[in-house]
Amino acid sequence: MTEDDAVRRWREAAPAAVLLDGFHALKHALRFGADVRVAVTADKAATLRLAAELAPDLTGRLTGGLTEVPAAVLRGLVTRVHPTAVAALAARRDRAANLADLTRLPRRAPVVVLDEPRNLGNVGAVVRLAAGFGVTGVVTTGDLDPWHPNAVRSGAGLHYATAVEQREAAALPPGPLFVLDPEGRDIRATDLPDGSLVVFGSERHGVSDELRARADALVALPMRAQVSSYNLATSVGMALYHWAATSRSPLVPGRA
Repeated sequence: MTEDDAVRRWREAAPAAVLLDGFHALKHALRFGADVRVAVTADKAATLRLAAELAPDLTGRLTGGLTEVPAAVLRGLVTRVHPTAVAALAARRDRAANLADLTRLPRRAPVVVLDEPRNLGNVGAVVRLAAGFGVTGVVTTGDLDPWHPNAVRSGAGLHYATAVEQREAAALPPGPLFVLDPEGRDIRATDLPDGSLVVFGSERHGVSDELRARADALVALPMRAQVSSYNLATSVGMALYHWAATSRSPLVPGRA
């Protein structure tokens, strides 16, 4: 693809597309089946060297799919240029397929529910955790769009590795609700079923009264006295580690 073709395709796709900001976001999106419409870099040789080191499985696809553009052109396409000087646009993961994955029973892994999250960076960090643990998906309630560019950026392109959707609290996927709450039972004494929904509230406000009242179980993370809370992503990581350690999860140590 020529530079002019890449710029034209970028401008045509940009209004409805998902921005993949940097090499790692593009790498993950490609690995998990994203429909990448256009990918550009200010230094193709450097990007291919990075691919050879970190993602040799993608070197061929990147060789044919990346278009080099001048640095000034790249600066004109994105709000800020990633340190790897790579950017791409992809179609959003199919909503119908996501909802089918989330509602299909039986499930082999839980669904993470973020109840009215306030911080897009935290949402993306949770998506990254969910992808790493191989959970079924991440569902958010409230006003924040989990596919907002800031969430996708902090998720490093891993929105394509799991089902990420926004739903009303009354329309969550089926399954028992395990709500994280300071008054709950110690999570270390609780099994999280593969088909469960594990619900987390914001650090300041916690889980809504509506979802707390619907909980099949309240569970709490161990915490030192006088410490008020963990970061949201840290809480999700602790809970998912507990699930993986006590389930038949096929996860093995590895490197992205």
